[in-house]
Amino acid sequence: MTEPWTQLFGSATPVVGAPMAGGATTCALVSAVAAAGGFGFLAAGYKTPEAVAAELAELRAAGTPCGVNLFVPGPPEIDEAEFRRYARDIAAEGEPYRLDLADVPLTHDDDHWHDKIDVLLDSAVPVVSFTFGLPDPAALAALRRAGTRVLVTVTSVAEALAARDLGADGLVAQGTEAGGHSGTHTPRRPGPPTSTLPLVRDVTRATGLPVLAAGGVAGPGDVRDLVAAGATAVAVGTLLLRTDESGAGRTHRDALADPARTTTVLTRAFTGRPARGLRNGFIERHEASAPPGYPAVHHLTRGMRAAAAAAGDADRLHLWAGTGYRHATTGPAGAVVDRLTTAL
Repeated sequence: MTEPWTQLFGSATPVVGAPMAGGATTCALVSAVAAAGGFGFLAAGYKTPEAVAAELAELRAAGTPCGVNLFVPGPPEIDEAEFRRYARDIAAEGEPYRLDLADVPLTHDDDHWHDKIDVLLDSAVPVVSFTFGLPDPAALAALRRAGTRVLVTVTSVAEALAARDLGADGLVAQGTEAGGHSGTHTPRRPGPPTSTLPLVRDVTRATGLPVLAAGGVAGPGDVRDLVAAGATAVAVGTLLLRTDESGAGRTHRDALADPARTTTVLTRAFTGRPARGLRNGFIERHEASAPPGYPAVHHLTRGMRAAAAAAGDADRLHLWAGTGYRHATTGPAGAVVDRLTTAL
């Protein structure tokens, strides 16, 4: 019988390279995961449509199939007064880099949503996943007509049922252990945190759809247990951040291996949306006052974070990481895929 991950992704193993926006996921990383028998996703978030099209063309030329992940745009979440208040609160964080954070304009955008949908329709992408909510029905229907399988990231059974009812082909069940942004559909009032294993079990039973498990994978035992719980495949992101093919910056890589960084936390201090990363000084100073407000808060802190990354300042950088970050190793990404599949 054909394995379920082969049916969904065409891969020889159930390991999927998670889409990590902001530069960590590269074409080289997607190719390395695929060469080792897995399946990789490009991260379209924060990129121009032209950049997404170029990456797809590069992978197509190399004969590497891949998925693409898009952020679903939402309505504005923060008003001018609350935005200005937080900008003043964090203004001192920009001073080492001569940045006037208090004067950054409030920016709400849709991350080139319609143009990126057009790119995907033109590119015959085999799988597209959506994060931050449900895509509009017209976009979902158009992708399916083009032969693309559509997955929706969910963090609860209620979100999973809504995605099923919309017509999704499958789900990404993201547990609270996952690094980076939470895919919750209600970021102002996220539901109770749910671990990946029970979430996979509950979502699979409730919907009957293929489920890609995401969050907290630290080793081959986690992959085995998630597949046994009903997962069609298992996504890994944090474990790939320190590999040769990763695009993660040096400051982020070093922080993942820093013994002084002892825990991850959920925070909205950097972007206005809940995200899991290594605890650092910026979170400790500003989490209590951070408002919901993605992507406006993301744009507010973006310049500071870029400057901090370049300067090696890990205390003003978003150090996204899942709870399994201690198991992130250096070396080729293919070795990570090989290690994770030894227990199958």
